Amino acid sequence: MLGQTGKDIKTSIKLFNHKTDMAVDTYPGKNWKQYVADFNKMYPNIKVQVETDTNYASDALTRLQGKNWGDMMMIPAVDKADLATYFLSFGTKEAMSKQIRWYNQSEYGGQVYGIPSNGNGLGIVYNKRIYKEAGITAPPRTPDEFIAALKAIKEKTKSTPLYTNYAAGWTMGAWDGYIGVNATGDAKYQNQELLHTKNPFSDPKDGTHAYNVYKILYDAVAQGLTENDYSTTDWESSKGKINSGDIATMVLGAWAVSQCKNAGNKPDDVGYMPFPISVGGKQYTVSAGDYAFGINKNSDKDHRDASMIFIKWMTEKSGFAKNEGGIPTELSDTSMPDAYSEFKDVKFLEDLPAVKGEEDLGNTLNSDSELAINTNGNARIQTIVEHASKKDKSYDDLVKEWNGKWNDALKTEGVDVKYDTVVK
Repeated sequence: MLGQTGKDIKTSIKLFNHKTDMAVDTYPGKNWKQYVADFNKMYPNIKVQVETDTNYASDALTRLQGKNWGDMMMIPAVDKADLATYFLSFGTKEAMSKQIRWYNQSEYGGQVYGIPSNGNGLGIVYNKRIYKEAGITAPPRTPDEFIAALKAIKEKTKSTPLYTNYAAGWTMGAWDGYIGVNATGDAKYQNQELLHTKNPFSDPKDGTHAYNVYKILYDAVAQGLTENDYSTTDWESSKGKINSGDIATMVLGAWAVSQCKNAGNKPDDVGYMPFPISVGGKQYTVSAGDYAFGINKNSDKDHRDASMIFIKWMTEKSGFAKNEGGIPTELSDTSMPDAYSEFKDVKFLEDLPAVKGEEDLGNTLNSDSELAINTNGNARIQTIVEHASKKDKSYDDLVKEWNGKWNDALKTEGVDVKYDTVVK
């Protein structure tokens, strides 16, 4: 990425991305039009067209099959072995590891094909005023403490304790992000150990791992601690409602904090707490890159060079990460967003990459099992809400189904099973 000047390039480039909220003039933060205008102050001859998509995760995969989707996109959930088919390399793993965080996210065969737009730790968005009114003086550290806090909110305030954001779909997939580092304290778990674990959804009996992550959602719904009708939830209005205190809690990445703060006139009431699981008395959070910028390898040289310049500017000069409440991509920028003020005693860990030869095993197991963990598994999380609300299927029955599908996938792929339920 280094050494791109671009002053002599005159061209137009196109960015395809998921940030539909930034496509409108009413976006409370800095929108795409403003970023492009600032970029053009430095590079007036590089015109940038931005296209957004509300169904980006799936539509981006479809668009990849054609070669004229544009010059840049936020890389969707493609097999790592296919990265070189679609995208230009930014440099070697060795070189990029000295410049950016989360370089492993889009690395394959020693080449890095994506630059994360920013990064996030994972916790819970909440209204500090409502928690105080409910008598909650410290963030809950375990699932039991969290459910107790939601009960106190229901009893002592008029706020919805936990808002599921069921109807949006994609918001539900956020729950998958917590089953790795946050629930295990283990940087190897998500991409290495889980792939060799039988019955990974079973109860480890210590308040940790995937079982207890998803059980929080099931219990909250089953005990009436969420909205009255999950089918009518609305993502856009929920941001203003947590700002005002009509909603007390939402389980989302830190990227949502700035949006919730900007959605009303009480930004100081919006806070971010660690996810309520402790491992041996210690809390952890994964430090992960958000969607990564990728460059179309089929674009011509001027378009590729101009795209490289724009991405370098977005990650180094634009202030995008700070504006969105994210962790900067650049290694040289050690600043931490204000959103993480309550994470002083929480250990941040990056997921270690899959071992060589197993880079795509996770995607394969997800496909075989149809569980889609961390790859748009929104429908599976929605079923938790549905069954908990209707009380027609117990949580342990859901767990049994998931384990069966996962175990069948392990057999189908001939995976060497090293662990049962948890890593010991």
